[in-house]
Amino acid sequence: MNIPNSISEVTTDWLGTALGAPVAGYELEQIGQGVGIMGDIFRVTLSYDAHAAGAPASVVVKLPSAFPENREQGVALGMFDAEVRFYRELAEKVTSGLPQIYHADILSGTAEFVIVMEDLASLDMVDQVAGMQPAQAEAAVRVLAGIHATWWNQVQDGTLDWIPSMVSERIAHVDQLFTQIFPTFAEKFESYLPPGGIDVYEGFTGRYLAINTVIAGRSPWTLAHQDFRVENMLFDTEDHNRVVVIDWQGIGRGPGAYDLAYLLGGSMDTALRRQHEQSLVGAYHDTLLDAGVTGYSLDQLADDYAHAHLMGGLATSMITGGAMDLSNERGVNLISTMASRHAAAALDHGGLERLRAIG
Repeated sequence: MNIPNSISEVTTDWLGTALGAPVAGYELEQIGQGVGIMGDIFRVTLSYDAHAAGAPASVVVKLPSAFPENREQGVALGMFDAEVRFYRELAEKVTSGLPQIYHADILSGTAEFVIVMEDLASLDMVDQVAGMQPAQAEAAVRVLAGIHATWWNQVQDGTLDWIPSMVSERIAHVDQLFTQIFPTFAEKFESYLPPGGIDVYEGFTGRYLAINTVIAGRSPWTLAHQDFRVENMLFDTEDHNRVVVIDWQGIGRGPGAYDLAYLLGGSMDTALRRQHEQSLVGAYHDTLLDAGVTGYSLDQLADDYAHAHLMGGLATSMITGGAMDLSNERGVNLISTMASRHAAAALDHGGLERLRAIG
């Protein structure tokens, strides 16, 4: 099958081959504008030539972003290759929390990719600017712990070296990028930050690899999503324990606290996060233990979680705010909210003192 260059090349014949059913026609709707910064996402409602038992009434088609800057960053960071390979090689090991994938393909090393997945329109998406409620946050951290437990202490044997580690050359590349884009980020977003927030980002700039090295050397590694935020998941209103996680472009290998801090720091209102984060960190730890993880205490998790507020949330805010085309007002509002919340979380957990200790 060819890989479509744009949604206009997704034809009835192409869809029929991808789904293994005779597609007669379809209707398109672009979704997630301002959310899918690295990709353009479309809902495709289908009709069929003949009875097609088990064929979906609709699917979601994901293609690379229409913005050249975003595609270039996706290629440079290996994000497009990572997501397709995750779905093709690793997803079957996860017992819950993932969508059904009908087709995934990529011309490796390029932005030419396509993913056809289950349409999850019956599930609810939470606006990240509004933020998760505590019950949604608990469901999300328990799903996260289940995913992490699948690969706990199993990602350093060489078989998954194609997935970048949190101390890889990719991080050194990103460190250089942060130094270049910090002035642009500060100009655009400093006004949104809490007192001391710009100091956190300035102290973070050029130290990402050193920050990651501190925690990577002391904590168990797993497969991390690395963009585990609420707009990359959907919630079942009937089964409150069901959460489906999407957008696996940024996967990495390293301590799971990265994802936990990224989720709670950026996807909850700051006051609500402060009120509930102790119990939510405890729920994550309890779920790890229930899944068979041993040798990782709640005290160690708490310290890792505090340190991890200097990692993914700050990095994503800076790279999207300083180097990418956010495409619309919604995208700017999202990144300004993330930047502010992650700065507040880092400050709450002694981020400036931790940065000074790293030197």
